[in-house]
Amino acid sequence: MKKYLIVGLGNIGEEYDDTRHNIGFDALNAFAHKRTLKFEEVRLGSMAKVRHKGRLLHLLKPSTFMNLSGKAVRYWMTQEKIPLENILVITDDLNLPFGTLRLKTKGSDGGHNGLKDIQAQLNTVRYPRLRFGIHSENKTPNTVDFVLGRWTPSETEKLPERLLQIENIILSFCTQGSANTMNAFNGQ
Repeated sequence: MKKYLIVGLGNIGEEYDDTRHNIGFDALNAFAHKRTLKFEEVRLGSMAKVRHKGRLLHLLKPSTFMNLSGKAVRYWMTQEKIPLENILVITDDLNLPFGTLRLKTKGSDGGHNGLKDIQAQLNTVRYPRLRFGIHSENKTPNTVDFVLGRWTPSETEKLPERLLQIENIILSFCTQGSANTMNAFNGQ
C-alpha cells in the first residue's frame, strides 16, 4: 500500500488558533472532521490516518512550532518509510493573494521559516508543497503581526470553500500524482 505524509504547518496553542499562519492545521482539521478522524498525540506532533483508494494517508500537525517543522517531517518520513515525492506540506504564503492555492514540487522557502527548516532537515528543495495565499491589501506593516493575526470576517466567509479545495488537492495528489494535480488545480 502506498503511503503519504500530509503535513499541515502551524503553531500549537490556543493563541494561534484561527490565525493565517495556521492554515496548514486548519486544512488538516477540516479534512479530518469531514471523515470523523481523531488526531492522536505522537512523537513531535499529532497524527490521524485514513485510507483512500488503496493509499494510506498520514495527516501530521507538527508540535515543534513552525520554525522547527522539519524535525517532525524528517522523523515521520523516516519512521513510516515514505518517499520524498509522497510528502505534501501545506503552508501559508504571504506573497500570494488570499485564497490562491499553488502546488509545487520544488522551490525556495520564500522566506517562510517552516519551509526553511524542512529544506534544511531534508537537505533538498525538491519536496511537494501546497501554498495557501494570505496576502491582503489590508496587511499591516509588521509581517509577524499580520501572519499571526486572525482572519478578517471577509476571509473567514471564504475559508470553507478554500478548505474544500485543499481537500480535493490532497486527494488528487495522492491518487493522480503531483503533475496531474498541478495541471488540474494551479491557477484556479
